[in-house]
Amino acid sequence: QSMAQRARTMALYNPIPVRQNCLTVNRSLFLFSEDNVVRKYAKKITEWPPFEYMILATIIANCIVLALEQHLPDEDKTPMSERLDDTEPYFIGIFCFEAGIKIIALGFAFHKGSYLRNGWNVMDFVVVLTGILATVGSQFDLRTLRAVRVLRPLKLVSGIPSLQVVLKSIMKAMIPLLQIGLLLFFAILIFAIIGLEFYMGKFHTTCFDLVTDEIKVEVPCGTDEPARICPNGTKCKKYWEGPNYGITQFDNILFAVLTVFQCITMEG
Repeated sequence: QSMAQRARTMALYNPIPVRQNCLTVNRSLFLFSEDNVVRKYAKKITEWPPFEYMILATIIANCIVLALEQHLPDEDKTPMSERLDDTEPYFIGIFCFEAGIKIIALGFAFHKGSYLRNGWNVMDFVVVLTGILATVGSQFDLRTLRAVRVLRPLKLVSGIPSLQVVLKSIMKAMIPLLQIGLLLFFAILIFAIIGLEFYMGKFHTTCFDLVTDEIKVEVPCGTDEPARICPNGTKCKKYWEGPNYGITQFDNILFAVLTVFQCITMEG
């Protein structure tokens, strides 16, 4: 037997022990090993069907509460909205319990298969974290964090595998659609450049009253046909901001692209 074969045999039957550290040992939160009774029960709870149904029911109830909210001007709320706000801590508490159980069962982030290694769990964690900050810091202006509540219906996706398949399919289909979107953008850009050449500065003239010098009709006009001719008692002249408060115009490429897009969609 050669020296190389002997070395391979020794390595096979006498492997060199690998030094373990916090990144290689599968310990949840650096405390609970895979054989730990707490972690075992946490895994059983996360895999228990009634627990999954309870979380789904909570998400649906939270979506209904968000849909029933009615906000008034000056940040006032209707009495029903104020009562619905009182349910927020309960929903956050249930979501925190779900996240905590999953973190104990799977681990937080450092090893393979841990909680934050899953994209859906990352979204759930962001929703829970922003909900806690918005609830605890209610005396501060945290409207941006409260806006993250619109992501809560997406928690349904993380709880229903069939919805995950549908959403992943949609995301994969978006990549080929980007090429079509790019082609459409270039078509819009061509017409926007044509509009710049023909209509730059043309949308700021309208009919002014000859006596009061006030705008009579807020529509573009011209002095020669086929442009719109102002009626008697008015004069077509400049320094009107333009249609749609100055948004519909061809004075620069950005507004030109927006105006062409409005024409395509027939909106505005």
